[in-house]
Amino acid sequence: MSILFTRILGTGSYLPDQIRTNADLEKMVDTSDEWIIERTGISERRIAAPYETVTYMGAEAAKKALEAANISADEIDLVICATTTAEYAFPSAACEISGILGMTDTPAFDLAAACAGFSYGYALAHSMILSGACKKVLIVAADIMSHACDPTDRSTIILFGDGAAACVLGESEEEGTIAVHISADAKYGPLLNLAYPKRGVAVQDHLWLYMKGNEVFKHAVLVLSDLVSETLKKGNIDSSQLDYLVPHQANLRIITATARRLKLDMSHVIVTLDKQGNTSAPSVGLALDEGIRSGKIKRGDILLMESFGGGFTWGSALIRY
Repeated sequence: MSILFTRILGTGSYLPDQIRTNADLEKMVDTSDEWIIERTGISERRIAAPYETVTYMGAEAAKKALEAANISADEIDLVICATTTAEYAFPSAACEISGILGMTDTPAFDLAAACAGFSYGYALAHSMILSGACKKVLIVAADIMSHACDPTDRSTIILFGDGAAACVLGESEEEGTIAVHISADAKYGPLLNLAYPKRGVAVQDHLWLYMKGNEVFKHAVLVLSDLVSETLKKGNIDSSQLDYLVPHQANLRIITATARRLKLDMSHVIVTLDKQGNTSAPSVGLALDEGIRSGKIKRGDILLMESFGGGFTWGSALIRY
């Protein structure tokens, strides 16, 4: 008998202790608190310490998700880690996380979709469960984007922070995941990219994250506008039925533009951008976990998660939590 539905069993998150404020950035680059808030909506972002690797943060978030789901690690059938800043090409961060959690015979792999990583991971986990290949999938998203930014480039250093999020998705007799959508278009890749350091080249000589901000902003608004409409149509849900929008936390202007398209008041939008910045892959997962743990999001609520990232990649999930 095929599995009909999937639903979220538990979520978790991890944020580094170190906080980088706009006042701190005023000492690093030519900027101001007023300038940053006006253009991005960001006041603070978390910065990973040397021990707070993608693997460490991802494992901590995963532990909380498993605890929230009230299941043990040995009940997980697959581990997916969405990241573009892992310490190693191999072993994958997902493999290392599975080891920390005590798994010994569980498939695990990394997924690279930049800021759309959590959405991609969710869509893949959903498909694996519906196929009957898995019953429970652990989705982890973790990135250390602050270390990828040129500390003298105010166009990027003000935006990005670090963190990790996790979600346990499982089979269900009742509908949880209503619709998912993922897509990509490589022609926009040159507008937002991050090169791998080359072997044998000093770290300081590697290319920093590059972003043509205005162009990325313009495309993000257009793509996300179409994405939310398509996802609602696919799920046969009207925007008036949404309880919360859980967006990628890249820029407050993009978030408000999407909310306007959905005719949603901002009180029905989960915003963590002001205190976390853009954490890339875990962004949506961090907002989801915050919404759940704060008590805003309750069982039965209809949520629309959406994200947009380098590639360009974009993805969404319409769910009944």
